[in-house]
Amino acid sequence: MEYLNDWLLLQGPLGYLLLGVAAGVAAGLLGVGGGLIIVPVLIWIFRGKGFDDALVVHLAVGTSLATIVATSISSIIAHHRRGAVRWRLVAQLSPGLLIGAWLGAVIAGMLPTIALQRIYAGFVIFVGIRMLLKAHAEGRWELPGWPGMGMAGGLIGAVSAIVGIGGGTMTVPFLNGCRLDMRQAVATSSACGLPIALAGALGFVIFGWDLNNLPSASLGYVYWPAALGILITSILFAPLGARLAHQVPVVGLKRAFALLLLVVGAKMLL
Repeated sequence: MEYLNDWLLLQGPLGYLLLGVAAGVAAGLLGVGGGLIIVPVLIWIFRGKGFDDALVVHLAVGTSLATIVATSISSIIAHHRRGAVRWRLVAQLSPGLLIGAWLGAVIAGMLPTIALQRIYAGFVIFVGIRMLLKAHAEGRWELPGWPGMGMAGGLIGAVSAIVGIGGGTMTVPFLNGCRLDMRQAVATSSACGLPIALAGALGFVIFGWDLNNLPSASLGYVYWPAALGILITSILFAPLGARLAHQVPVVGLKRAFALLLLVVGAKMLL
């Protein structure tokens, strides 16, 4: 059984396809970004494949951001057809998101792998606690003007790029807290994931460009065999997760997933 697990998850492309299935279903079912699943699993796979340990976390984060470029486009199209995206808010947030994501990639590129891993672990633990407590701030604030939106976008973009996510775990609570209904907050957040992923992934490509000890088929800190495998199945299975959200008790699943995040975060932190 141990050999079978190694073969499935560490040796061949089937592991990346299975990871894409898990990320896609979780995104549709639980409303969480795929990066929360993709990054820790890729770290495990890359270490099992013998990649340079000083690079595995950067490779996992950069690869995760690259997959979000395509998945966010798919999500944007679906939400836009339903008229749920508030494009004016996307325009206000996007300059900050782009600059913040680029700076986040710069910061991540300068961090040693253990520091980046611990930052990611701390973020995962925070998200897990928040999901368990169901903390939200719906309708507490007014939407800020352009300067405030730019600052919010910069913070969201920077943190998202450092940990390899599309920013939904921060953008949705921010917009919902600013009196935007949850449906529009989720749809608008999906559109905000594209500038984060574009700037962040490009930054990880550039800052890993000249490294000699990257695995073959890498472009900077983006490992394309993993990115493409994840993309194929995550896009296909996200709609299944969305359908299941109307058929299964999501509240219990979210609590179970939150506990899983706490375990994963604690393990990575220690």
